[in-house]
Amino acid sequence: MTQLLLVGNSRWHWAEPGPTGLRCWHEPPRQAAPPQGWQGLRAWAAVGAVSPQLGLPPQRCLDLTQVPLLDLPAWLGIDRALAGWWAWSQQGQAVLVADAGTALSLTLVDQAGRFGGGRISAGLALQLRSLGQATAQLPALISSDLSAMDLEPWPHQTQAAMLQGCLKATAAAIAQGWRDRLAQSAEPPGRLWLTGGDGPLLAPLLRQQGLPLTLAPDLCLEALAALS
Repeated sequence: MTQLLLVGNSRWHWAEPGPTGLRCWHEPPRQAAPPQGWQGLRAWAAVGAVSPQLGLPPQRCLDLTQVPLLDLPAWLGIDRALAGWWAWSQQGQAVLVADAGTALSLTLVDQAGRFGGGRISAGLALQLRSLGQATAQLPALISSDLSAMDLEPWPHQTQAAMLQGCLKATAAAIAQGWRDRLAQSAEPPGRLWLTGGDGPLLAPLLRQQGLPLTLAPDLCLEALAALS
């Protein structure tokens, strides 16, 4: 069994190559190494610091220096670098990548494969959690609640209003980033690539606005597989 791992902000993202492509799954963070150790782990990367108690093998860690994008700053998250490089590699022209996870990141890669900057804001789940924690009367919700709720455009119920508001705000941030890029650059991206756990929730809203969208929920894991 050969596995790939991306340690994210709030979840661990796994992939296993097979005859029909990558099988990907996601789980809460682990607190300890598995009883059998990490023998089956081919490569891993992490967006932040990883506890030494986990015992992840350092010789199999992929870092920023191994991602073949030009002009990468040392502070860039490995997830943004992986997603930007893989989208650019597949498209063969400038791209804008929206990664809708714990944070919403927008990452530009130009025609020549150079990092072109980006934007970072709170993701859908983080917005909902912040509303629940910082207000007196709003409940704590998670983005998966959206899949069980038929949202009307202007909800009467508080929970639905929160979900609709945060969903539309996240989609609007992505759409505005796309429009800004088109207006400000002589080399606009050919397509918008959307990845991350909330990508499938946001894709219909972005397609309604006519954005040329490629939905690739496991873009970072695909890049990790290609590099390893």
